[in-house]
Amino acid sequence: MALAGTAHRIRQFQIVTSHFINKGAAHRSMNRRQSSTYSFESSEKYFQIKMLDGDRNGLAVMSMKHHKGVNSMGYSFMRQFLESMEELRLQDHIRALVLRSDVPKIFCAGADLKERLVMPIPEVYGFVAMLRRAVTELHNLPMPTIAAIDGAALGGGLEIALGCDLRVAASNAKIGLVETSLAIFPGAGGTQRLPRLVGPSVAKELIFTSRRLNGWQALDKGVVNDCVDQNEAGDAAFHRSLELADEILPNGPLAVRMAKLAINNGIEVDIDSGMAYEEAYYARVIFVV
Repeated sequence: MALAGTAHRIRQFQIVTSHFINKGAAHRSMNRRQSSTYSFESSEKYFQIKMLDGDRNGLAVMSMKHHKGVNSMGYSFMRQFLESMEELRLQDHIRALVLRSDVPKIFCAGADLKERLVMPIPEVYGFVAMLRRAVTELHNLPMPTIAAIDGAALGGGLEIALGCDLRVAASNAKIGLVETSLAIFPGAGGTQRLPRLVGPSVAKELIFTSRRLNGWQALDKGVVNDCVDQNEAGDAAFHRSLELADEILPNGPLAVRMAKLAINNGIEVDIDSGMAYEEAYYARVIFVV
């Protein structure tokens, strides 16, 4: 009965949501003229994937490089992000991935609000859905992922970091889901991933207050796995992330991938169903050995 009630509420929400989407679609012809006057595409390359070698063979580093826009999450940035993850997903030899920023003092500044201001209203819903899908794709990458937070990770920037398996922050990082200060709330998975990480009460505190944490405070709240004092080069979290990846690389790659799947899927269901996931993924490891 509880499941039936939940399904009914979800269906009712979808009906209401569809009403607003369709209402917006009625005005789309008017907005096409407006949308034709601008383009969100860019020829600039915002992401770079580098495969390390030697003792770090199997480790990939994906760098965000949108210097002018401080890695803000605009349309072109997110499209390239999705393309980069599709490339990574198909690489079976990658044993771990570190996601970092090449922009000094910035991990990701969150949504591109300047772009959002000129975006026709009907397009906003689809764009936010694109953000949500991109972070989910990051979450679902088969290899372990580590976010190296050497600067500000605010709003959608933190939501990207939450899509990673592990997070390492520098002491001077600025970390927070700050959307309520803008009269919106996290829309790229933050309301779901943060509570699963730190618990509902702490997540509500951080989201309701729009609080910004430094690296040590984020560690204390459980938002990140580790924090290190920032160095003069501004990349201390990146180097600590590499060291963390070094501990993953020697381990069985299939075993690590199956453990990730067992945890990711099992945490979403009751423990008996979770045990079934564990059994299924464990079987894959046994048959390979």
